[in-house]
Amino acid sequence: MYIPTLDSVTVGRVIAYFRQKSGMSQEVLSGLADIGRSHLSAIERGERRPTLETFYRICTAMNVKMSTVILKLEEELAKEKPPKQL
Repeated sequence: MYIPTLDSVTVGRVIAYFRQKSGMSQEVLSGLADIGRSHLSAIERGERRPTLETFYRICTAMNVKMSTVILKLEEELAKEKPPKQL
C-alpha cells in the first residue's frame, strides 16, 4: 500500500490556495495571523513547515476551519501517484 508523504510544498500550496481564495495578500494574512510576512512566504513556498500553532493562526485569520484545510491537503495527497516499481 502506498502512503504519500505530507511534504511542506503541498502544505504551502494549499495554504496559498485558501489565502488567494479569500482575497488576502500575504501582508494582510501575516498581520492577521501575527506572523512575519517572510515567514508566511517561506511556508507557502514549502521552505518552512508551520507548527500546529502557526497553522491554527493562519486558518483562523483566513476564517477557514483547520479541518477544511486538512481535507484539501488530503485531496491533494490522494492525487499523488505511487512511484513505479522497478
